[in-house]
Amino acid sequence: MTRETSFLRMQARTQRFTLGTPKEIRVAPDGSRVLFLRSPSGQERRHSLWQLDLATGKESVLADPAVLLSDGDEELSAEERARRERARQQASGIVGNAADSAVRIVAFALSGRLYVTDTATGETRQLDTASPVVDPRPNPTGTHVAYVSNNALRVVNVDGTGDRALAVPAGDDRAYGLAEFIAAEEMNRSRGYWWSPDGQRLVVAHTDRSDVLRWHISDPANPAAEAHTVHYPAAGTPNVKVNLLVIGLDGSRVQVDWTGTEYLANVHWSAGGPPLLAVETRDQRTMQIRTLNPDNGATELLHEETDPHWVDIVTGVPAWTADGRLVRVAVSDGAYRLVIDGKEVTDASLQVRSVLDTADDVIFTASADDPRQVHVYRAGADGVTQLSSVDGVHSATRSGEITVLTSWRMSEAGPDVTVLRGREQIGKVESLAVKPPLEPKVIDLKLGARELRAALLFPAGHEPGSGKLPVLLDPYGGPHAQRVLASRNAYLTSQWLADQGFAVLVIDGRGTPGRGPDWEREIAFDLADVTLIDQVDGLHAAAELYPDLDLARVGIRGWSYGGYLAALAVLRRPDVFHAAIAGAPVTDWRLYDTHYTERYLGHPDTHPEVYERNSLPVDAPNLERPLMIIHGLADDNVVVAHSLRLSSALVAAGRPHTLLPLPGVTHMTPQDEATSENFLLLQTTWLHEALGKVR
Repeated sequence: MTRETSFLRMQARTQRFTLGTPKEIRVAPDGSRVLFLRSPSGQERRHSLWQLDLATGKESVLADPAVLLSDGDEELSAEERARRERARQQASGIVGNAADSAVRIVAFALSGRLYVTDTATGETRQLDTASPVVDPRPNPTGTHVAYVSNNALRVVNVDGTGDRALAVPAGDDRAYGLAEFIAAEEMNRSRGYWWSPDGQRLVVAHTDRSDVLRWHISDPANPAAEAHTVHYPAAGTPNVKVNLLVIGLDGSRVQVDWTGTEYLANVHWSAGGPPLLAVETRDQRTMQIRTLNPDNGATELLHEETDPHWVDIVTGVPAWTADGRLVRVAVSDGAYRLVIDGKEVTDASLQVRSVLDTADDVIFTASADDPRQVHVYRAGADGVTQLSSVDGVHSATRSGEITVLTSWRMSEAGPDVTVLRGREQIGKVESLAVKPPLEPKVIDLKLGARELRAALLFPAGHEPGSGKLPVLLDPYGGPHAQRVLASRNAYLTSQWLADQGFAVLVIDGRGTPGRGPDWEREIAFDLADVTLIDQVDGLHAAAELYPDLDLARVGIRGWSYGGYLAALAVLRRPDVFHAAIAGAPVTDWRLYDTHYTERYLGHPDTHPEVYERNSLPVDAPNLERPLMIIHGLADDNVVVAHSLRLSSALVAAGRPHTLLPLPGVTHMTPQDEATSENFLLLQTTWLHEALGKVR
């Protein structure tokens, strides 16, 4: 394989082999069509709006940015760039859309302009509105489109007439209709307004960030450029203030009373009942579900969930069924359980992960005894049934009788997207993704007394017993994220690393999803010790099973929490780990955000010793192994101050280390082909040299 067609360049060019796969799938409730976004090939970033006609099985393009943007390249506003950063969205073109309840009128923003597609006629028109346009959403009846522009919530008739502001903020620090940083980054809430079922009113979030810390992200490689100011709610400091209003198309405005809690987790407004609010206290130990009277703004407590550690925010709940039953997810007897109308409908054999759709029945995702697999289930009058039938990681979109099932498997590269009517397959949405030029050979493991789920990968062609290999741990290893999954594409980079001469070991320890609330809560107040112990125990257990793992040459690399874990490993367990690459690591937990950090470590004013024990600069004098620290200078999630503070502590302690700054790079790793390739080649060369010097 030539340098130009190397795996690393191809991986960057294809955005980890995800370009060309269907995204943002929507189903018309009449069963006539499926809408989705997809790039025209597996190597093009520009996404178009497509339609699958279920009567003919024919796919067609409804809106193509190459045609719509005839005047030049796409331009992104600061608000849109921030929204995409929070969503880790790297594609271009139409990357998001929303539709009315009939999935006939589709609205999307492109280069800051508002476009509307009528799927019945196939016509796409640009509407004459204010700009830039962020997060446009048609009302359920398809008569109006709401959107945000310059922090104001606006609305326009679907024919392009009557554009007007519904709510204009008083000052630059305030906004209507946008999700604040914490909601988008940590709470999986990317929106800030919700339409009523009749399309005449909206529940709207008003955010005020004036009390939030102002941090400045500069570009040292371009000293003439002004620093970018962000409002960052670091642990223990003020959050954005969020209020709610009910705003009518007639100009009416009602203030919502939901005092006593700090976080707005979710809003649900459907024909099944009054608006539902999920609100959470600052310590996250109490979650309330409240009903809202949209006429007077009063809210009433419907259900309250408490936990001595934290209550999880689960995607898709709370919600109403079509006949008005409350759907939620609760912890009971060591399991996340689906609860409908006060009755637990799943037992301890399933760990519910998300709710996908609520109608007369409910479809949801869950893991059973194997957390590597995520299946789609249906809870109806006849009980709980599994809709996905093959091993893998599955999700689904449903409306009416049609379900679109997306399946990632170990047996295939890329997703299989099937269209079902009931349980019968009636079609497929084609994936145009490039097939990766390597096939991971994954050994699935359960390691040690805790049966840690792990994946072990050897270089292609390696025969057990043919010789010792240096070991490279490649974890995330922390809460709220999972690396060991029954999906081939999850291990592509790990296999490439193995092919560079390593035995690569990926371990999901305590805190990772899929194994229940008790497993996740074992990290409370003790991120460092618990997650590091699991990596050490998993490594030793794997070496007992596979003696080819050379415990005298062990490296570890990771990004974000994985970067924190890598640095932690060489600082606190140099007897086990001989070299580490820490990418974008959190090093001082007082510098990370409120919602994530306080969930696991408490408030820093109440638990200062917990923050000290779990942060890294204090360990700087202990460094005796090679450590490379990598950080993007434009990162506004884990800011570069984390790495700089650790590096300064290491310098003060006289401990040599490598610090690699990446100008212009955010929390996402470099994306252009040459830099992406050299980024990993540099790491593997450094690791081989470092491990080759182990004494």
